Order: sequence, then C-alpha cells, then structure tokens
Amino acid sequence: VGGIYEIFALTHTTPERFYVEACDDGANDVLIIDRVSTEMTLTGMKEISPSAVTRPICGIMGTIHLVAGMYIIVVTKKRKVGDLLGHVVWKAVEFDVISYQKTVLHLTDGQMQDNKTFLSMINSVLNTDGFYFATDYDLTHTLQRLANTSPEFQEMSLLERADQRFVWNGHLLRDFTAQPESLWKLISLILDIFSCIVIAMKSCCINGKMFDWNLISRRSCFRAGVRYYVRGIDSEGHAANFVETEQIIQYNGAKASFVQTRGSIPFYWSQRPNLKYKPKPQISKSFNHLDGFQRHFDSQIITYGKQIILNLVSVTCLCQNGVHATGFLYIAFDFHKECSRMRWHRLQVLVDMVAQTQDDFGYFLVDADGTVQGQQEGTFRSNCMDCLDRTNVIQSLLARHSLQSQLERMGVLHLGQRIEDQMDFEKVYKNAWADNANACAKQYAGTGALKTDFTRTGKRTHVGLLMDGWNSMIRYYKNNFSDGFRQDSLDLFLGNYAVDEADLNTPLHEPKDWKFLTLPIIMVVAFSMCIICLLMAGDTWTETLAYVLFWGTASVVTAGVILFNGRDFVDAPKLVQKEKMD
Repeated sequence: VGGIYEIFALTHTTPERFYVEACDDGANDVLIIDRVSTEMTLTGMKEISPSAVTRPICGIMGTIHLVAGMYIIVVTKKRKVGDLLGHVVWKAVEFDVISYQKTVLHLTDGQMQDNKTFLSMINSVLNTDGFYFATDYDLTHTLQRLANTSPEFQEMSLLERADQRFVWNGHLLRDFTAQPESLWKLISLILDIFSCIVIAMKSCCINGKMFDWNLISRRSCFRAGVRYYVRGIDSEGHAANFVETEQIIQYNGAKASFVQTRGSIPFYWSQRPNLKYKPKPQISKSFNHLDGFQRHFDSQIITYGKQIILNLVSVTCLCQNGVHATGFLYIAFDFHKECSRMRWHRLQVLVDMVAQTQDDFGYFLVDADGTVQGQQEGTFRSNCMDCLDRTNVIQSLLARHSLQSQLERMGVLHLGQRIEDQMDFEKVYKNAWADNANACAKQYAGTGALKTDFTRTGKRTHVGLLMDGWNSMIRYYKNNFSDGFRQDSLDLFLGNYAVDEADLNTPLHEPKDWKFLTLPIIMVVAFSMCIICLLMAGDTWTETLAYVLFWGTASVVTAGVILFNGRDFVDAPKLVQKEKMD
C-alpha cells in the first residue's frame, strides 16, 4: 500500500496572492488568499493569473504567524497507509512552510535569526513521525462515540465535529475557521484534521477467515510536551502524555472496538532534568491535588464511563488518597518489583486480577446489519512514570484478553482455541504493539520504547536488555541537552506561545549564566591535563602523582559543582514559563 501518492489540490502563486484550487469534481471556485492583507475570498477559475506558478499539494495544515509575518503550511506528499472501515487513511509525509512575504529584507539581523529559529521549530514538529488524516472519516473519535451521536452531529463537517483533544493543527486552522460560511464549502475540501497518532492496519487470517485488525493510538494535544518538562496534570485536569488507544476488528461487516487510556499520574507534580539520571519528582505544594484529580476523572467518566486506575509504579500515596476521596477502583502493581530478576510471568497476576472487571466492562460490538450488540461501559486508565514502556506492555495484554472474546463471538476463533496458539497472527499482533510503543515513546521521550523485546517475543532477552541500555543513554542525552528546543517547538506549533512581530527581545535571547560557559571549559581542561600527566610522566613518580592529584581533583570538583547546579546546564524551554514547568 505504501508509496501511493495522490494530488489533493493545486496552488497557483503570484507575488500578490495564493490561489488554491481543490481537485474535486464539484469544486468550481478558487480560494484567494491575499499575501498582504491575509484576506480570503472566492473567485472563478478564469481569475487565476497566467503568470502564476502552479504546484500540486496534498492538503493545507493551516497558517502560523512568525517574526516575518504569516506563513501557510501545506502537505506536499502523503502516503496511503490502508483502509479503515472502507475509508482511506493517509499519512502526511512531506510539508512546506511558505511565507506570505516576498522578502525578509525588512527584518533586522536579530529578527531574521529569530525567524529562522522559529521556522526550524515548526519544521521540527512537522518532521515528527505520526501525522495522519482521512478526508471522509473522523479519526479523532472511537467507533462507540461515533455510533452514539445525533443525526445533526453526522451532518457536521469533520472540522466542526472533531474531538479537539486529538486535533493537532487546531491552532493553525484558526484563520480558516473564522471565515464566513460562504467560504466553508471550499475550505472544507482543502483543509484536513491532522492527528498525531499511531496506526497499525493489518489484514489477518485465522482458521481460513480473513479479518481486519487495527490499532489506533491518539495522542492528546492538551498539555502536550516532552518527557521531563511536562508531567502530571494542569488546572483543567488535562494529563501529560495522554493517549487513547483503540483496537478495532472488522469481520464480515461486523465491527468490534476496545478502548484503553494512558496518562501521567493525575496530580500536580514535576520532574525537571538536572543532569542526574533520574531526577527526583517534586510534588507541588501550591495546588489542590484532589481537586485536579477529580477534574481529570470527571472528564474521563463523561467520555469513557467507569474507570479503573492501574498504577504500575511504587509511588502510591497520593493516588490512594485521591481514590479514597473520590471512590474510584484503584489497583497498584509495582511493575519493576513484581517482574524483577526476569520474572515476567508475574504480569499474568495483574491480567487475572482484572479479568472479571474487564469482562464486566465489555467492548463495543455492532453486527453486519448495523445493530449495536454491546457497549463498552468502562476503561482501564494505566500509568507508570512515563506512561510508555511498562504501560504499553500491560495494555497489549489487556487488549489480547478482549480480542480473544471478540474473535470467539464473531466466529473467527473456534471454541477452546487461544490467540496465543495462532502463531502467524501472534507475530503480527506483538510487532504492532511493539511498534506502537516505539512511536509513542519517540514522540514523548525522544527514543524508541524499552522492553519491546517482551512485547515482540513474549519473553525478556539479554539482547533486549542491551538495547534498553542504549536507548536509556540516548534518552538521557536528549532529555538533558535537546528537549528544551523540542518543548519550545511544540508550544509554538500548538499556540501556547504566540510570536509578537513587534517584540525585538524574544525569549530566545535569554543570556546564559556565567557558570554555563566557564565550568565545562575548566572541567575539560583539568581532565585533559590529568590524562596528559599520566601519559607524560615527570622526572619522579611523586612529581607525576602530585600533578595527577591536582588536575584530577580540579576536574572532580568542577564536575561536582556542575552536577550541583545541574538545572543551569540543561537545555531548558525558553518560550513558555508557566506552572507546567515549575
């Protein structure tokens, strides 16, 4: 399926205007965007200037205001990833960020540098692997939510009815959504809803029966960010790294869906990087934790029904207090303690513990006639510290338990057959869940997931341990020395920070502390001198020892001072300074 590209619209560019022509049989008008006033109007095909430069595009993501003025973001290549319930799903592959301004000569040198930095931030987000869209299907909603909507909802455009948690270009669409209704018919043809999600779409066969198995993980753009700079919840109850994962089965016209969620521990806490391998989590003393906890789960209950909290870390006090105050069912399972010394079979203890509750929750099922046969009445809300590696392992096991029942009920599995014994499907299933873990981890932590050897093979291996060590080292570097830029990029893209064209002193110009420039140089010089003294011995061993001790002590002391002031040396975000970074 990969590698199939399709033209979606044409842009005709002149020095004064952009003309956007939808490649649709029913579209006779052309959208004009004035490059000076940014005003949008409709015109006919005949109004396009013969001198206009024409190029094909695959859609428009939106517009954003930077130092040099307005920019329009277009998709230049998309790739078909498969069909979901008869609807084509596309992955945006390449983008172009086009300036409304014909030149940037009106900017000062400092403004040009700032504009270049902001552009690199936007491109950094666009290059994140995971922007998907469909032109005639709502990827932001689960099957159950779509089935329980009103006829009026079904008549709405995708732009109007989308779940805003999973619309990653919502901020970029604001100039288009503010246009009068007379423009909406054409705008709806050229704009798309982009979700930062992970999709696996597989055609599978068991007992000679073909069925479609799909896995969709939708990452929320509310409280979005990177690993150590966005933790816990905000004042509205939105959790960091919140992901809704839906497993969809389609067989002979019947459809089944099972939904789970994951998200940061729902309290006000932070874990700022400070050069230590595992920074100590800090619990905020200025917020009402129970109020935030309640806000988060009120929203969860409205959207998903009953809730069971699966806490996979040893930090339990706050969770227990919140659960006792609000009455939710809470299950603590210290993943690392239970599965230490390669005892991965212990995971079955948790699966068995929640099996009856999972059966009571059920899953969404609709038959070939469109009659709803079952609803999912609750979800498991899982978390570990990062909500990545351990959480993904547990979610894959719970999803398999639901899948077993679904395939039996649909008649794909015979009575007494187990999914685990279907070797071809098991390989597809495990690899898809491991890929899901990697994609979610890359978006949040900057590397692939840990423990994917267990997800792929069902057992922990020494090679897997070595790969985890390698990924952990890369995570350490990125979390300390490049995640500030990544966080700034997300905040700019999502509208948490707005560029003020008239502001000559952007936050990008915050001066570095003297320690940042001086101490690393001293440490490197001292360490280098220590090595030189070892390699080039003096006239006596006492003289050599004295030099080594002096320079060695200097390098160790300097390293200690750097670690003590670790926060001054990490790459911290510059654009947004608010409670999520306290």
